[in-house]
Amino acid sequence: MKIKQRIIFAKKKSINKEIIREMEKPIIVSSHDIHIDKDYSQWIYEVKQRYRQSQIKATIKVNSEKLLFNWLLGRDLMLKKIEERWGSGVVEQVSIDLKREFPQTNGFSTSNLWYMKKWYQFYTERIDEKKLQQVVGELQYSINQSEIKLQQVVGEIEKEKITLSNSGFPLLFSLISWGHHIEIITHCQTIEEALFYIRQTIERDLSRNALKNCIKSNLYSHQGKILNNFTDHLSQKQSKLVQEVLKENYDFGFANVEHANYDETALEEALTRNITDLLLEMGNGFAFVGRQKELIVGGRSRKIDLLFYHFRLRCYVVCELKAVPFEPEFAGKLNFYVNAVDELLKQDEDNPTIGLLICSDLNKTEVQWSFHGISTPMGVATYNNIKIKDILPSQELLKERVELLQKELKEAKRIIQKNDNKTRKHE
Repeated sequence: MKIKQRIIFAKKKSINKEIIREMEKPIIVSSHDIHIDKDYSQWIYEVKQRYRQSQIKATIKVNSEKLLFNWLLGRDLMLKKIEERWGSGVVEQVSIDLKREFPQTNGFSTSNLWYMKKWYQFYTERIDEKKLQQVVGELQYSINQSEIKLQQVVGEIEKEKITLSNSGFPLLFSLISWGHHIEIITHCQTIEEALFYIRQTIERDLSRNALKNCIKSNLYSHQGKILNNFTDHLSQKQSKLVQEVLKENYDFGFANVEHANYDETALEEALTRNITDLLLEMGNGFAFVGRQKELIVGGRSRKIDLLFYHFRLRCYVVCELKAVPFEPEFAGKLNFYVNAVDELLKQDEDNPTIGLLICSDLNKTEVQWSFHGISTPMGVATYNNIKIKDILPSQELLKERVELLQKELKEAKRIIQKNDNKTRKHE
């Protein structure tokens, strides 16, 4: 009986091992096992989109809650006049108390608490909270009209609107990070300037470093001030949009040329070696079509320096580069290229092509007079900060070398003097 039981037990054990081995085998779906059709592809695409939307919701929710907390704490630090009530070191004490209670949480440093107070103070000391809500609301409406993507994102936090507005916290502020807000209030002088950079950050999806570069290049002062004739040849709405997109001056600090006496070809090469940086400097919505884009006009080959398409403006942008100051004849040539693109490339659904001339310098009167008789919309801008690859070392490098040489001479003198002293002792 015992022998039979052992045999049965051994068989069961063997069967169990076999089952476990089968279960541990990876499951491979062969292409012969399924049939992928158009409906499946559409369904799986929708699933992916739903997941992306859920990620956006979660990110915005977390960011809006953190920013709301910072806003309310900044309000408390200001309105409660805590330094008058509890002493000049009370902010440091608040930092210690919060860190002790929430040791795993970043953002409770003393400097960050001061930023919270400065953030609230920056906006509410200039205008009251009701007026702030109105101004930010107008900006939000403007962005919503031009950016469908943003409409969807804002919709994800509409449920929080009552909570946010009741606290005096503008809803639009939730769409950028705390680090971006710090950069903006640290470097901006007015609410109008701050809201401009908030808009730029949202529309162009700027990183913090990209935002710093925009502020450093004073984009607020240059944007919308390009010399142009847009109102003469475009609808009021399109003219306003184009002036928002094009700049008065372009920062080409990302580009390097070999010599100080460079020409248009060298400038083009330097810019197009860094297409990503070029598009970032041009602004949100620009797509690069090509350099030296060839058009056949009357049997002859004509080449455009740089050709872009702007998705928000829904039009081509012909860009001519000049490594010299503006000359009146440049406008005539650009006018020709814009007309050629309208005739050969523009589709019925596209808006009129825009001409953009970027030169090293300009005279305002010359530019304005050159627009007389021009039949196409165009603007004239300048550029700066092109880097020259000098053969000689830079001033900073020369300074370092001089300092190093001085140290070496000093050390050599010390050694000589030491040897002289030893010689005297032996004598």
